[in-house]
Amino acid sequence: MDADVLPGTVTPLPAPPDDDPEWWRSAVIYQVYPRSFADGNGDGTGDLAGVRSRLGYLRELGVDAIWFTPWYASPLADGGYDVSDYRAIHPDFGTLAEAELLIREALALGIRTIVDVVPNHVSDRHPWFQAALAAGPGSPERERFWFVDAEELPTRWVSPFAGDTWTRTTNPDGTPGQWYLHLFDAAQPDLNWNHPDVRREHEDILRFWFDRGVAGVRIDSAALLIKDPELGEVPDHPGPGEHPTQDRDELHEVYRGWRALADSYPGTRVLVGEIWLPELDRFVKYLRPDEMHTAFNFDFLARPWDAAELRSSIDLTLDAHAPVGAPSTWVLSNHDVTRPVTRYGRADSSFAFLAKRFGIPSDLALGTRRARAAALLTAALPGSLYIYQGDELGLPEAEDIPRELIQDPMHHRSGGVDPGRDGCRVPLPWSGTRAPFGFSSPHATGTPWLPQPRSWALYTVEAQEHDPASMLSLYRAALRIRRGEPGLGDGAFAWLELGPDALAFRRGDDFVSVTSFDAPVALPPHREVLLASTEVADGVLPPNSTAWLRPQHEPGETHPITQR
Repeated sequence: MDADVLPGTVTPLPAPPDDDPEWWRSAVIYQVYPRSFADGNGDGTGDLAGVRSRLGYLRELGVDAIWFTPWYASPLADGGYDVSDYRAIHPDFGTLAEAELLIREALALGIRTIVDVVPNHVSDRHPWFQAALAAGPGSPERERFWFVDAEELPTRWVSPFAGDTWTRTTNPDGTPGQWYLHLFDAAQPDLNWNHPDVRREHEDILRFWFDRGVAGVRIDSAALLIKDPELGEVPDHPGPGEHPTQDRDELHEVYRGWRALADSYPGTRVLVGEIWLPELDRFVKYLRPDEMHTAFNFDFLARPWDAAELRSSIDLTLDAHAPVGAPSTWVLSNHDVTRPVTRYGRADSSFAFLAKRFGIPSDLALGTRRARAAALLTAALPGSLYIYQGDELGLPEAEDIPRELIQDPMHHRSGGVDPGRDGCRVPLPWSGTRAPFGFSSPHATGTPWLPQPRSWALYTVEAQEHDPASMLSLYRAALRIRRGEPGLGDGAFAWLELGPDALAFRRGDDFVSVTSFDAPVALPPHREVLLASTEVADGVLPPNSTAWLRPQHEPGETHPITQR
């Protein structure tokens, strides 16, 4: 059946069953960056009161869980990933009592909560590190970290934030002291995971939040915890487990202990790893049945908008997960990554941290078209789906933040070459035609902590929610269909061959997804278009589009396709 198809408005979704032990295998998980989601008290910083006020929006969007980036007490040297107290909420965000209330209120709407844990390091304001500095060399307090006596840098390890990974302390008499390790910023000293206090403390942190009803934890920099105690240099070609700071074999003992702890609680408390590893055979070891439940699929996120590249990534991902029975995860962006609308509009639409620079042009119209297509593509793939706040609004990267207002340490440590990650962290636009666009109340006393572009008047929830052609309407319609369609979420997958310039696959007996790239694609025979990222007419899918179809056959009928 050929028709003009655009998504329409949808009704609120029913809550998922609270007793489903497999909820995480197909879940739609929405990432909230608390500082930028919604400001409830008008001080210009997002907070838990703001999130609570928008839970209805998230329910109508159709998410199953919220993942919060760190909301703990922190000096915010790295956006909260420098934690000073895991058992307290940052005062800018609210209180522990508010966090507990939010968890309960969200669950009452059928939305689970996942919190972030940052085990590789703590803040330099953490009581442990302050005690280590005060106690001096050779003290038990310093054994929880990596303090080293040396005249020069102990190693040449390079930080993901650029620059060195060691900072030298100063003794009380003013002479140079020991060096301490920080794979990231100097305000984030690395913990020594060979120390029993470190392991015991993090197990207690998990219990603290599981006791408060969270459904899982996302584990930051999950492959970096264990270091080579010999502090050897990085080999030119490190073999499996030979890198001194990454993917050490001893890590698996840590996560087996965490899994046992999680499994001791009723229901399913999930462990989600942030694991950037190029070797998929090493990556998948973390997903064995007694370790993590899932891990982020960064390979797909980093690929350019290209049929062959994305098909290769999908195959690699599904093949890697199959032996351990873990579901794949699909994500287009997060709080560290250039937003899809901007990224997909560039000549090089792939993503790499080292390639980020100021002034790279982007065709936002093309990027938006591709981002719409990518949203439907990822929502139809088998496994769980992550959505970063604002992607459902089609927000572009904010690339005109005045340099003096940029806060990300990646920008400053690069000497100003890297624009940093603040461009995807700008506060969300909810309503109105001028800043703060409903992020704070009209009577707010503070301005948003990062400036919002004037053009964001076009992207507010208010401007989009009654427009059937908007990005928000597309996401709402897609998630409604995804929840109700038996073939979607975790489950079977089979490629459908439509030529090298298209990605087409079948999910179950009665659902087909087709994505075009820079050329139109003739759609296979179908009796209905369920949803499309752009108008579909005369049986042809325009360039850079995705359509979801009911195939032209009766359920159960077989067809010559590439089975997985």
